[in-house]
Amino acid sequence: MQDDLNEALPDEIELALAHTSEVQRAQIWALFALDQRLARIVGKATEPLLAQMRLSWWRDMLKMPADDRPKGDVVLDAIGAEWAGSEDALIGLVDGWEHLLAEPPLTDAAIDAFAMGRATALAAFGEAKTRPDRVTTFNLLGQIWALADLASKVESGEERHSIVQSGMRLCEQDLPRARDFKAIAILAALGARALREGGRPLLEGRSAGLIAARAALLGK
Repeated sequence: MQDDLNEALPDEIELALAHTSEVQRAQIWALFALDQRLARIVGKATEPLLAQMRLSWWRDMLKMPADDRPKGDVVLDAIGAEWAGSEDALIGLVDGWEHLLAEPPLTDAAIDAFAMGRATALAAFGEAKTRPDRVTTFNLLGQIWALADLASKVESGEERHSIVQSGMRLCEQDLPRARDFKAIAILAALGARALREGGRPLLEGRSAGLIAARAALLGK
């Protein structure tokens, strides 16, 4: 089972990737490409059971040794090349997206579990694997991005309010810098701005470019 999808990523992620080193880019691209596949599965779901089956396929593939997986899918191949040995974090990403298949309206528990699944995958990226002090930073910043992105896409005003409230509780903390990972610094900075403005799209408005540039320079 495969998803016949365009691999183009959202503009804010393309912007974040543009500030990522060549060494880091392939690994983080694989993560975001998988994230977008999962988003499409959940976002287009009309039958939750069918969507769960498609998510389960990805979970099964990630549990399988890379050499045993089917070849030819650009995202699955990239995961095999860039995430070997760290697939547990990507399984957590799949689990996070599955929480959005719950009966509406989304509960606070489902919202938080979704954000943590996305953030945990980011925290497994790159230097976080060898620098435990970065895990907490990446988890916090990753949740802010995850919640802001979700808030900008839900149709229900009630759900958007709950998501924004969850995100604002995180934004009230003293946000750490992430100079060694500009991609997450940019996404978190854009996310925090979007949440403060009620859940607007991350790149909407004239100040978005300035926010991204500042985060790339200062790490927050």
